[in-house]
Amino acid sequence: MAASSSSFTLCNHTTLRTLPLRKTLVTKTQFSVPTKSSESNFFGSTLTHSSYISPVSSSSLKGLIFAKVNKGQAAPDFTLKDQNGKPVSLKKYKGKPVVLYFYPADETPGCTKQACAFRDSYEKFKKAGAEVIGISGDDSASHKAFASKYKLPYTLLSDEGNKVRKDWGVPGDLFGALPGRQTYVLDKNGVVQLIYNNQFQPEKHIDETLKFLKAA
Repeated sequence: MAASSSSFTLCNHTTLRTLPLRKTLVTKTQFSVPTKSSESNFFGSTLTHSSYISPVSSSSLKGLIFAKVNKGQAAPDFTLKDQNGKPVSLKKYKGKPVVLYFYPADETPGCTKQACAFRDSYEKFKKAGAEVIGISGDDSASHKAFASKYKLPYTLLSDEGNKVRKDWGVPGDLFGALPGRQTYVLDKNGVVQLIYNNQFQPEKHIDETLKFLKAA
């Protein structure tokens, strides 16, 4: 039997191919993971068209699944620059609930939808007494342009080098090729009460966090 292959396309940019199917019985699912060869942009991350690694080890998957910051844990403090270049510490917001959302990158389709959805519901968050903060690896200048273009009324923090993302253990998607989209709700004491992860439905983050805050 001749080998066959299948493919699927993400956002009309990049095609990810599975390994050829062979006549022999397959006992373990195999995955293809892009490496840094020819580049294409997808939600702010670099993917490749031509070079693949297979299979993915269980040890590498473990790092993508388990977060370092968990529900019921006091959120670790950090200090990052906001869109105006001013240093902001998380501890500044103690005494009020905080909705802290990590997103892949400014000006990407999903992240723009998410940012604007937080903007459109911002008064609802304020009514619940909560502060909204977005974090990505973009620099302050990028955040300033992004916030200005879409009239975002909340703080955007620059995590260049993704240190805070790594410290918090935000899981990536597509086996780490795509930065994760994860939202944390902290109570007024800085304790994590909700963790919500959904890469491909960015606007659901707003629905889920508002629902939680209203029920709290």
